[in-house]
Amino acid sequence: MAVPLYLLILLVGVLCGESKFMVYNTSQSIVPGKLNVHLVPHTHDDVGWLKTVDQYYVGSNNSIQGACVQNVLDSVVPALLADKNRKFIYVEQAFFQRWWRDQSETVQSTVKQLVSSGQLELINGGMCMHDEAVPHYIDMIDQTTLGHRFIKEEFGITPRIGWQIDPFGHSAVQAYLLGAEVGFDSLFFGRIDYQDRAKRKAEKSLEVVWRGSKSLSSSAQIFAGAFPENYEPPKGFYFEVNDDSPVVQDDRNLFDYNVQDRVNDFVAAALSQANITRTNHIMWTMGTDFKYQYAHTWFRQMDKLIHYVNQDGRINALYSTPSIYTDAKYATNGSWPIKTKDFFPYADRVNAYWTGYFTSRPALKGYVRMMSGYYLAARQLEFFNGRSKSGPNTDSLGDALAIAQHHDAVSGTEKQHVADDYAKRLSIGYKEAEDLVAESLACLASKTGCQNAVTKFQQCPLLNISYCPPSEIDLSSGKKLVVVVYNSLGWTREDVLRIPVIDENVTVWDSSGQEIESQIIPISNGSLGIRNYYSAAYLGKAPSLSPAYWLAFSASVPPLGFSTYTISSAKRTAAASKRQTFYKSRGNKNDIVEVGPGNLKLVYSGNEGELTRYINNKRSVNASVQQSYSFYLAHDGSTDLEPQAAGAYIFRPNGSFSIKSERQQTLQVPLTVYRGPILDEVHQTINSWIYQITRVYKGKEHAEVEFTVGPIPIDDGIGKEIVTRISTNIKSNKTFYTDSSGRDFIERIRDYRADWSLQVNQPVAGNYYPINLGIYMKDTNTELSILVDRSVGGSSIVDGQVELMLHRRLLHDDSRGVAEALNETVCVHDECTGLTIQGKYYLRVDPQGEAAKWRRSFGQQIYSPFLLAFAEQDGDKWESSHVPTFSGVDASYSLPENVAMITLQELQDGKVLLRLAHLYEIEEDQDLSVMASVELKKLFPNKTISKISEMSLSANQERAEMLKKRLVWKVEGSNDVEPTVLRGRPIDPSELVVELAPMEIRTFSIDFNYKSSTSER
Repeated sequence: MAVPLYLLILLVGVLCGESKFMVYNTSQSIVPGKLNVHLVPHTHDDVGWLKTVDQYYVGSNNSIQGACVQNVLDSVVPALLADKNRKFIYVEQAFFQRWWRDQSETVQSTVKQLVSSGQLELINGGMCMHDEAVPHYIDMIDQTTLGHRFIKEEFGITPRIGWQIDPFGHSAVQAYLLGAEVGFDSLFFGRIDYQDRAKRKAEKSLEVVWRGSKSLSSSAQIFAGAFPENYEPPKGFYFEVNDDSPVVQDDRNLFDYNVQDRVNDFVAAALSQANITRTNHIMWTMGTDFKYQYAHTWFRQMDKLIHYVNQDGRINALYSTPSIYTDAKYATNGSWPIKTKDFFPYADRVNAYWTGYFTSRPALKGYVRMMSGYYLAARQLEFFNGRSKSGPNTDSLGDALAIAQHHDAVSGTEKQHVADDYAKRLSIGYKEAEDLVAESLACLASKTGCQNAVTKFQQCPLLNISYCPPSEIDLSSGKKLVVVVYNSLGWTREDVLRIPVIDENVTVWDSSGQEIESQIIPISNGSLGIRNYYSAAYLGKAPSLSPAYWLAFSASVPPLGFSTYTISSAKRTAAASKRQTFYKSRGNKNDIVEVGPGNLKLVYSGNEGELTRYINNKRSVNASVQQSYSFYLAHDGSTDLEPQAAGAYIFRPNGSFSIKSERQQTLQVPLTVYRGPILDEVHQTINSWIYQITRVYKGKEHAEVEFTVGPIPIDDGIGKEIVTRISTNIKSNKTFYTDSSGRDFIERIRDYRADWSLQVNQPVAGNYYPINLGIYMKDTNTELSILVDRSVGGSSIVDGQVELMLHRRLLHDDSRGVAEALNETVCVHDECTGLTIQGKYYLRVDPQGEAAKWRRSFGQQIYSPFLLAFAEQDGDKWESSHVPTFSGVDASYSLPENVAMITLQELQDGKVLLRLAHLYEIEEDQDLSVMASVELKKLFPNKTISKISEMSLSANQERAEMLKKRLVWKVEGSNDVEPTVLRGRPIDPSELVVELAPMEIRTFSIDFNYKSSTSER
């Protein structure tokens, strides 16, 4: 066949032409004496935000956001294989584990090699990048442990670096607990207050040694760095497909050759950053949200930049990771500024304090907290009964809770459909854990063992809205209701139970068969309305009947155990609550109403229906206390040169208004009191959308305030944020205290920052702080403490006064990316109303110095409420086939009152994970801020410990090995020898006694040999 002449000519041209393939030199390492620019390729992948976690993973719903994490990981692996010098870091294990499960053995083997060589570094390592303001520290530990355990099992490594680049402010607990105590050598983050950042740039103090705990001090310090701007590359160095940064065009045969221009840009940006950074090492975070979906576009440009910048010679550029960067900083042997406390609150510019999200989506926050306490108890029962390989377990709930700690999840800063997705996952996880709990309790309660356990326990996840079908049964036919009450705390606990019943003629019997005192309280019409509406929203149908009463009785339950109570029909009624109603009048203004069946008395104005005094004669307290509601109008930003509205993230009030002024001036009913032998209740209708019940218990010395708020009216077209204020005569001198992630308490001073001279532009929002456990204030005589049942924002805007933000409903977006107003609604049969919130807070007044014990011990009770399970009984068969009580610890033992067991979990490999936490800080309490001891032989009386190893906080390495590897950083102005910090001694395997110093948490991996025992199940 003849070949045309023009094809021959073309072929010769191709064969003889010069190849233009370019090999870029990316092998450069650190060069002493030069400025080293560490290029850290990364992607920040939100575990839900604008799309759900699964939508982000598979890349669906792209009309909202074009993001596909699957593409990122699929793309990065071959890009790394193309050049052994390239590096990449990955953080979010919720995504990585989804991807890992989809890979072939060949790909998994390749990825393991990339991890082993350091090309792919798994840092931070939790299931998500958790928020630091609103999660509880136990949840932060649990979600980190889940991720770290997977990384250890699959790759045999332990993450070295904390990478909290996007949370909106940073907690002290993150630094010392989720940083140093998990074995991290450094912690990096992106968001600090704009005023703080400006000062740190000027002083070259963006990088510090952070000592977050005054109790653990230098023993739990960590090297920490805030980025100069955010977690993105310098301007002009974004290289995702369709990004507008100039690429490096190095082909001289094409137009727009720009190598020297790009090198000059690179050097200029590097020198600018070097001017605000100590040492000759700077980090460039080469990536941002959901980048590297086509990784080659990034690596191609970075290859060129490294090659040509190093040819230029003025500075040195290299592929790096935060681990390499940290080691380089450490090798300089420099001393670093010290940082204490935390980085709250956070503002990114004038009038833009990210303090609204401390309260945003309070229903989701409450649900997460409730599930967290349930998860802790369910894992204990799973341990006592033995983990099943085939039956229900707690894994699904653990996964759902882990994802919910993400900084756009429990924070409340996601789109509504994403918030719904988080709640759905929690509900699915709860259902499996609920089945596990029911099976475990049936096993533990059965006298004949698990194989013959037939009891079908039911539980009531909607008990908070008085919906509990198992307790709403007709007992008149002779049936009995059995209530098994489980206590997940390590000490005997007494508390009052309230369950809804349909008949007032009931009697309660305790575990020994003795009739005990009980009290009947009518359920208010408002509570029934909420019950019927929200149970219909939850179940899809309205309940068929409504209970008429709350049955209240006191339960006493042993540590890590249960007690059984039986409720039966009676010819006489339980102690009925006496009702008193006080009407507003123009009569004697000196009328008072005193409530409280025990030591604590609350005094109300009979005429105005308002709280006036708090009296506890046992503690010689007689304090003026008032409580009120107000709302802030949400600013719409319309008057700004740079518009800034209030939104899911940002709290920006535009005036405060007392809700009292909305009351009708006619004869309304401001106060209704129910009195009884166990508790008194004060019911107050504040207005048409706020209802409050205050409870004072006979055996308690605090007040419980249950609030129902919503739907917040928006008919005027203005969003509102609802606060409650508690006012006293305490001379607080601008000072108050809030917890850090439920752990340490940190001193706050109004309009003041210890690290810089604060320019006050938002006197309310700029003084708000996250509250997970509580807030308190004091003077030389008195302390006022308030504890909460979920994360809220709060402050002391006026001396002697504390305020909590309970609910928010807003009509504008705050321009931080979510692109949706925080206007939560509930729809039933296509009819939608604004969200109604029901929650609780707890109030107590003590002599100065005596309040810590209540805050710490009762704080544990709030986090770990009684777990209730219900069963029906015909006749007297129950007593003959069931044990009435159970305790997992020795009958003569309980944990010290300053220690909590925060984890007891049987893992899939049969090992048991145990965490013990000292609840007190140094000098917090005269008696309890001391070394505590836990006797493991008595904690596990029916089991023999064959091996015990103390682990890092996330249980992925032995603690002794972690301490050997830890980098010890020098602090400016300190001696080379730091004062010795009190810590518990290593555990003696023969004595098996665990010592805990104040604020210490110790984690153990335990192997058991089980004793033969008739009580063992």
